[in-house]
Amino acid sequence: MSSELPDYYFRVRENGAFVFRVDTDNRQRRIEMDHIAAVNVRNGEVKPHGDHVLTEPDISAIQDWLNDRVALLAERDVDDILRTVDHMNLTTQWVQARATEEQLEQVTDVLLLAMHDLRSVLVRKKADRVMKDRDDA
Repeated sequence: MSSELPDYYFRVRENGAFVFRVDTDNRQRRIEMDHIAAVNVRNGEVKPHGDHVLTEPDISAIQDWLNDRVALLAERDVDDILRTVDHMNLTTQWVQARATEEQLEQVTDVLLLAMHDLRSVLVRKKADRVMKDRDDA
């Protein structure tokens, strides 16, 4: 562990994080974490914990973390989709080269429905973008 600890610790949870102020300035030199807020990534809401009043440095650190977290989650979303494309290609190769009749019977209908659903949404979204671009021009 490095000798310099951050001023804040963010315990990530599904919708955001709990925010703790890290304190080592005590006589026992123990690490104390004071729960100061909860952050919701979906709507950007910051709720002070209990009767705690957030300071400007608290708000600034929380906003920086929130901005970084939103950007990271957006990158992960795109990366997950690109991994899905890779997995679809691997699935195609599996179907082409190794799948048994029984395996194909088990997966064909669900794959076809999922691909049809995805294609329908992609085509609709693409048409919406084309129409918007045409209207903007």
